[in-house]
Amino acid sequence: MSSSKIPSKIERNIEVVDYDPHWPEMFESEAKFIKQALGNNCIAIHHIGSTSVPGLKAKPIIDIVPVVRDIQEVDKATKAMESLGYEAKGEYGIAFRRFFQKNKNIRTHNVHVYQEGDPEISRYLKFRDWMRSHADDAESYAKLKEELAAKFPQDILQYCNGKDAFVANIDAKNGFDGWRMVQALTDREWAAVRNLRQKYFFKSNIDPYTWTFEHKDHIHFVFYKNAEIIGYAHLQLWPEHRAALRIIAIEDPYRNLGFGSQFLKLCERWLHQQGFKKLLVQSSQEAYKFYCKHGYVQMPFNDPDGYETDSQDIEIGKFL
Repeated sequence: MSSSKIPSKIERNIEVVDYDPHWPEMFESEAKFIKQALGNNCIAIHHIGSTSVPGLKAKPIIDIVPVVRDIQEVDKATKAMESLGYEAKGEYGIAFRRFFQKNKNIRTHNVHVYQEGDPEISRYLKFRDWMRSHADDAESYAKLKEELAAKFPQDILQYCNGKDAFVANIDAKNGFDGWRMVQALTDREWAAVRNLRQKYFFKSNIDPYTWTFEHKDHIHFVFYKNAEIIGYAHLQLWPEHRAALRIIAIEDPYRNLGFGSQFLKLCERWLHQQGFKKLLVQSSQEAYKFYCKHGYVQMPFNDPDGYETDSQDIEIGKFL
C-alpha cells in the first residue's frame, strides 16, 4: 500500500509550439495500440488537451483518455503498456485515474485512464470542445501557455499553477457539472486546504500539522463541485491495512446537501482500492450521528503515533 505520487519539480524544458496538423493522426495511430494493450476493458478512447484543438499552440505531447469498464483491471495491463514504451505512474494525484507517460527523455504521449461514468472524462471533453468552438478563449489560452513556458521553462508545477485559474474559469463557463477528488497540488488547492483547516478545525490557533503536507503517509484531498473547491479531507495511512480520517470538511453553503456523504464515500472507495481494510475516526459529539448513518461503529482508534486527543471524542471505525 502506498500513496499516489503527484507531480514534482523536474528539469525538462517546457516548449509550446505551433499546431501540427499531424497530431490527430498521431493520436489515431497510438489509440489503436492502447486499445489493444487494455483489451476488452477499453470501451472508448478520446483525444484531449491542446493537441486535440485545431490551430491551438501546445506542448507537443498527445493527451489521450481511454475509458474502461473497471479501473482496477488496468493495473493488469501495465506490462502491455510498458511494451509500448509507457511508464506507469499510478493515479499521480487524481483519484481513480491510471496515468501513463511515454518516452521518459522526450515526452510524446500522456495517457489518462478513467472508469466509465467518472466525471473527469466529461470535464476533459467539455474543455476540449469549448476550445474548439471559442476562438477568443483558445487564443488567450495559447498566449498564456507561451508566457508560462517562457517564464518557467523547467518548472512544470509553476507552469500548471499559472494555467489553473484559466482552466477553472473555462470549467465554470462550459457547463461542466460533476465532482472531482484530487490530491492538493496547485497554489489554489493548497490555499483552500489551509483555509478549510483553519476555519473549521484550528480556529484562531496555529495549525500544528502543516508538516503533514509533505509526508507520504498523509493524503490531502480537495473536493470539487463543478469548478469550485467545496471540501477537504485529510487521511493518514497506517500499517496493517488501517487508515485514519483526520479531517473532513465541507464549506458551509454546501452542507446538508449530501456532499459530505458523497465525499466520505469517495474517500472510503479510494482507500479500499488502495488495499486498506479499516477506516478509523475520532468523532466529535456533533459529527457522531453523521458517521453512524454511514455504517461506522465504536471501534478502538489505536493511534500508532500516540497523539493526544479530545477526551470528548468518540472512537469509531468501519470495515471497508
